[in-house]
Amino acid sequence: MPHYRFENLNTSEEEVLFMSISELEEYLKTNPHIQQLINGAPAIGDSIRLGLRKPDDAFRDRLKEIKKAHSKGLTKATVNTF
Repeated sequence: MPHYRFENLNTSEEEVLFMSISELEEYLKTNPHIQQLINGAPAIGDSIRLGLRKPDDAFRDRLKEIKKAHSKGLTKATVNTF
């Protein structure tokens, strides 16, 4: 279940509650003095997999060793060494 941040407009107090979306809608209807606050953008994805940065050199060297060890015979390994 997601968590939501709220601010009491009368007292300026903030609180975090865990509830479903249907409970959220009911909570906001029954409490007009409560305002929902935005939690911010969630972290989606890995910066390396998204191509924003590359892994360090030691890890890349290890990937090259793995690729070389598994590239025997007629097939070539498909390990991404960046």
